[in-house]
Amino acid sequence: MGITDANEMPGTTKPGFDCILSERKAFDETKIGVKGLVDAGVKKIPTLFHHQPDKFEKASNLDNTCHVIPVIDLADIDKDPSIRQGIVDLIKEASETWGFFQVVNHGIPVSFLEEIKNGVKSSPALNWRDTFACYLAPDNPKPEDLPIVCRDILLEYGNHMMNLGTLLLELLSEALGLNSNHLKDMGCAEGLVALGHYYPACPEPQLTVGTTKHSDNDFLTVLLQDHIGGLQVLYQDKWIDITPVSGALVVNVGDLLQLVTNDRFKSVEHRVLANHVGPRISVASFFCTGHRSCSKLYGPIKELLSDDNPPKYRETTVADYAAYYEAKGLDGTTALTHYKI
Repeated sequence: MGITDANEMPGTTKPGFDCILSERKAFDETKIGVKGLVDAGVKKIPTLFHHQPDKFEKASNLDNTCHVIPVIDLADIDKDPSIRQGIVDLIKEASETWGFFQVVNHGIPVSFLEEIKNGVKSSPALNWRDTFACYLAPDNPKPEDLPIVCRDILLEYGNHMMNLGTLLLELLSEALGLNSNHLKDMGCAEGLVALGHYYPACPEPQLTVGTTKHSDNDFLTVLLQDHIGGLQVLYQDKWIDITPVSGALVVNVGDLLQLVTNDRFKSVEHRVLANHVGPRISVASFFCTGHRSCSKLYGPIKELLSDDNPPKYRETTVADYAAYYEAKGLDGTTALTHYKI
């Protein structure tokens, strides 16, 4: 699995790059994280957190209810085939149009979601955030390797996520007109990586960003976010706010799912703004193959191809895609272009 740190700085030709690296190294060695800066009462953010101001235009849907990420209710999905088909149709439309949607009544208790957010908030922890990462599948992590404040809850969260990820892949398979097990049998959810993000309140949010613009280099991502907000998706060249919904989880298509569906489903760029208000807490769960070193090739699914819809991408391994994604860095372009035929 190639989850790239959004702190990564692409390219090495900018003036002062060595100075920036030195400044980052010095900050990393303090071990205090962004939270430590805020706790110390910083009023001016260090220059290594500065980003170009032209990236911070306001979202276009602040007063536009037409541009709202779909919220899909999974209640009673297995009780009535007509209800399931209705949900599949909504997921199909959202994945083809937005690449993002939110789900409610997903089977994970809201009280449990609050516990996992509290665990991230208490964890020890360049964008304006602190992050910890752990692999939850296919191999369970050793409990002693996890922060004690969220150890038990994180392992349980992984089990919940694997169940939800399997269900979502079934629904996405059906939305493609395939057998419900098709994407699962391809290994799209064998691996699971969780990233816990802690975004402290920022004294100068106009100068920085919580997470740089990017798309995800996995098959599917499920995000738990708190009430603070700040997540935005790029839709028709405009930034759209994803307004937090209590108890909901945000789902988005990853690059590899766009590749295997031959552009049927969209992996879109998104970002997180820095904010005067905080801390913002989120937990992102990334679904991919079980082992990054796997030699299995992934290309457009043959059942989706025809004379009118030939393959748009060449085959690649997950390891090769992840390596290219990481080497390219977060430069505002999609790694998928490199694999276009």
